[in-house]
Amino acid sequence: MEFILIGQPNCGKSTIFNEVAGYKAISSNYPGVSVQYTKSVIDFQNQKIDITDLPGAYSANTTDEAELVSVKYIRHSPPDSVIINVIDASVLSRSLDLTLQLLSLRRPMVIALNMMDEAARKGIKIDSGALSKKLGVPVVETVGRKGRGVYQLFEKAFEVAGTGSLPNYIYFDRPIENILDEFASFLKKSGVPEKWNYRFLALKILEKDRLMKRFFDEYLGENHWRYVAAKIKEFEKLMENFSEMVVSSARHSLAFRIFESVAAVSSNKFVDFRQKLDDIFMHPFIGYIIMGGVLYLIFTLIFSIGNLVEPIFLDNFDLLNKFLSETFGENTILFHLLNGLVSGIGGGIGIVIPYLLPFFIFLSILEDTGYLARIAYLIDNLMHKIGLHGLSILPIILGYGCTVPGILATRILKSTRDKIITATLTTLVPCSARMTIIFGLVGFFISMEAAVAIYILNIIILGITGKIMSKIMPDVSPGLILEIPKYHLPSPKAVMSKTWFRLKEFIVVAWPLLIIGSVLLEFINYYDLADSINSLLAVFTTGILGLPSLVGVTLLFGIMRKELSLILLFSAMGTNDVLSVMTFSQVLGFTVFVTFYIPCLATIAALKREFNLKISIGIAILTFLIAIFLTLLIRIFIPF
Repeated sequence: MEFILIGQPNCGKSTIFNEVAGYKAISSNYPGVSVQYTKSVIDFQNQKIDITDLPGAYSANTTDEAELVSVKYIRHSPPDSVIINVIDASVLSRSLDLTLQLLSLRRPMVIALNMMDEAARKGIKIDSGALSKKLGVPVVETVGRKGRGVYQLFEKAFEVAGTGSLPNYIYFDRPIENILDEFASFLKKSGVPEKWNYRFLALKILEKDRLMKRFFDEYLGENHWRYVAAKIKEFEKLMENFSEMVVSSARHSLAFRIFESVAAVSSNKFVDFRQKLDDIFMHPFIGYIIMGGVLYLIFTLIFSIGNLVEPIFLDNFDLLNKFLSETFGENTILFHLLNGLVSGIGGGIGIVIPYLLPFFIFLSILEDTGYLARIAYLIDNLMHKIGLHGLSILPIILGYGCTVPGILATRILKSTRDKIITATLTTLVPCSARMTIIFGLVGFFISMEAAVAIYILNIIILGITGKIMSKIMPDVSPGLILEIPKYHLPSPKAVMSKTWFRLKEFIVVAWPLLIIGSVLLEFINYYDLADSINSLLAVFTTGILGLPSLVGVTLLFGIMRKELSLILLFSAMGTNDVLSVMTFSQVLGFTVFVTFYIPCLATIAALKREFNLKISIGIAILTFLIAIFLTLLIRIFIPF
């Protein structure tokens, strides 16, 4: 048995998924966060059930790659799987547009009328029983972020799966129904397999769905395609409009009529209150001041927490290293093995987590309150100046957490040119791994202001790089309508669950690599290989970048995971007191170089997956050249 969750972006679909499946999908309060479907298995009423969370889709007839993931999955899923259509009750008339398209599939279906609390705040009262009767499917009222109605929703889906009940047919006006009947009859006579719903296919033909041409190539042929194309032209001449526009307008009208028949709207002061908030937070002048203040406050808090916690851990691990040295002797292989393990474990606990944990908490709060989408809106004008639009900021913002999901999120962009430019900028963004280096090295040993200055430098470089790439790849970026989500008070449970979900990736994936890398470096030191490797790289590290030759090995390991550059730097120096070995200029130069140079292996793999090997290598070379240029500037203008 399978339950498939589908809904328009920002409807709370992933929140409901996480409520029952554990925190396996990042559910954020802005549209476009999901670009891949997520699967899990749940135990419900003593039965194993597959549950799938699909990316948000405004329509089942789309050219958007992220939405196509949902459309293709629904079309090819088993006919007895249950569709759970999650609807934002506060925008019911708009949400019903996708619902009507799903109904035409004639598949077992349940509707989750989610965000009922938001609808009440807007003064919208919905008769869910009347809506259920009209659509012919069960309707369950839910408030996903509070867990209300979620159990009843899956209970109803389980019941529908057992009975196999199907939704009602929702009919359009007679001219549309006539041609749909004609196409359905034609498909049936042409031998199209019965597993397909003929009315649904007829509707997709009339809407000129891009997937239908492939369908005809597979099951029918060119002559059949020419027949339906001629019929569509006749229909368009009769209706004096494009067929896809006729169907879309009819569906919008039908959705609004259903909304009017099942809902009543009264005035509500809470809506005005939130509008007044947006008048301030999205003001063309004050909004930028607030945004700058919020981001500065967050980075200040991250630095303060990390600066308070980091010395506690580092001092204890220094004592442990001293104990190991006295117990086993520095020249024994056992000491190097244990010292590598301790350095790797200590690096994760003492350096990464003090900065990573608060960053993920604040990122989750920004997402769940809805303010992250406001940042995208504010930055839209700035993005236009470099030839992109505000939607490109979402992958970039995701990149501050981890570059890999940021790269994957470029799928929400419609232009290949925009995807390449945005992916390049996302690669240049200091991810959480590089953030630990910036704050753990520059912030801790120099000053918080110097760490913030690196972020400001990064923003400047993003702007310059984006502008140059837009000039090299001239094209008009497609228009954008970005949905601004509602404000929410973040749920402590959701924030902590999401934080753990992201932190778990570091613990499961990155931390073992840190430990392995630290142990490998100890073996390199034990067998006296470090000097040879560093000598080979000295022409570059010392001759060009002006850094101590001992950083050569750490930069190589940093390509695996950026955190390794910092953890192994301490191991290579043999001390946690960086300024006893490196000057201010070298600390800055090292940090800036690591911030911008070749992305980690996971990022390169993500780039190759989304584009191709040539583009991924090109982006890696570009970031490497930028890193060299900036480090040289530091060497020239800050020679101390």
